[in-house]
Amino acid sequence: FAPAAVLAAGLQVHVKDASGQPVADAVVYAESATAQTLSKPAAGVEIQQKDRKFLPLVTVIQTGNQVLFPNNDSVRHHIYSFSPAKKFEQKLYSGSAAAPVVFDKAGVVVLGCNIHDKMLAYVYVVDTPYFGKTDASGKFRLEQLPAGKYSVKVAHYHTVSSGAVAEQSVQVKGDGDVLHYKLSLKPEVKARPADYDYEYTR
Repeated sequence: FAPAAVLAAGLQVHVKDASGQPVADAVVYAESATAQTLSKPAAGVEIQQKDRKFLPLVTVIQTGNQVLFPNNDSVRHHIYSFSPAKKFEQKLYSGSAAAPVVFDKAGVVVLGCNIHDKMLAYVYVVDTPYFGKTDASGKFRLEQLPAGKYSVKVAHYHTVSSGAVAEQSVQVKGDGDVLHYKLSLKPEVKARPADYDYEYTR
């Protein structure tokens, strides 16, 4: 086993928008050519369908992991992705009948429903075991980083420049380091209630 001091480092990441407001659901991940590779987390990641929405809106997983898509809604859904990182579809179903999907290529996968056009979700697939996403306060802490040099990247589905990734290099030696990021986000468009006020009974 590596010495405990080597594995105890943590790195705090703060993300704000151009106006200084905290940004939730920003994806944070640290890459290093010399970092210790951890075993992939156990399967069990879920993106459910509820109230004609994907929950959660943003999911981050390591390359090679699988995701389950249980439909806990009152109607059936037909989910799909045309993203280069993972093209797939699961035709009309309800409950947990759909098979899990393995995400074997790094990139951003945009999910949609062929029946309910307003349903969207984002799966970020990363080639590193060090990842997460910011909370409502715009913060996330990367834990258990072996000492070394990292490229710490931050991405968000709503950036002005689609697919933009903010990046900083940092030498991790111990706890206490804080990285600050500022993202330019598009103005958020609120969906009208009428956009969701329909049923599909097929």
